[in-house]
Amino acid sequence: MRDAGAFRAQRDEFLALGDRFPDIVAERHRHLPGSKCMSWFSRSRAALVAEYQVADPGARLPWYGPDFSVPASITGRLMETWAHGQDIVDTVGVSRVPTPRLRHVAEIGVRAFGFCFTQRGLAVPSTPVYVGLTGPSGAFWSWGPADAVDRVTGDALDFCLVVTQRRNVADTGLRVEGEVAAGWIAIAQAFAGRPTDPRPPANRSSVGGS
Repeated sequence: MRDAGAFRAQRDEFLALGDRFPDIVAERHRHLPGSKCMSWFSRSRAALVAEYQVADPGARLPWYGPDFSVPASITGRLMETWAHGQDIVDTVGVSRVPTPRLRHVAEIGVRAFGFCFTQRGLAVPSTPVYVGLTGPSGAFWSWGPADAVDRVTGDALDFCLVVTQRRNVADTGLRVEGEVAAGWIAIAQAFAGRPTDPRPPANRSSVGGS
C-alpha cells in the first residue's frame, strides 16, 4: 500500500529463491526469541490495520499471486493468520473456540474456486457448486444456487480447515456431493502461490477455532 514497487522487488527476490522461499526467510529469523517475534508481529499488525483504514478500497495491491483489492487483501490476511495460527495450536496441543469471524475464511475459500483449477492448468468447471455451512453461532452461511446438484455442506470450521489445507476432507464431517464439487475439494486452496496438495488423511479428531 505504501510502495508497490518496493514490494514487487522484494517479492521477486524471494520468488527467485524457489518454492522453499518462505522456509528460507523463516530460517533467517529463527535466531530471534519468541518475545521479539511477538513484539514485531504486534507492531506490524498495528501498522497494517492503520494503513488499511485510510487506503482506497478500490486500489489494486500486488501480492504473490494475482493483484487484488484492499478488501480482498484484508480477508486474505485474516485467512492466512488464522491458518498459520492453526499450525501453532496443533503443534502445542491446545484448542481455540471458533467464532463467526470464520465466515471471512469461508468466503475466500469459496471465491478461490476458479483459482484452484487455473493454478493447475485445468479448465474451470462451468457447473455451479452450492456451499452451505453452519457457523459457530448456529448461523447458516451459503453460496451458489440452492438447487445445484454439486454441493459441499456441513460445519464451517471443517470447511475452513479443508480450504486452508489444514485438514484432509476425509478427517472432517463435510458432505461433498457431485463430481465437480469432489474435484474442487480435492485441490481446494484458499491462499495464493503455487498449487499445493492437501495433506493426506490423518483421522484427527482434535481441531481448533478462530
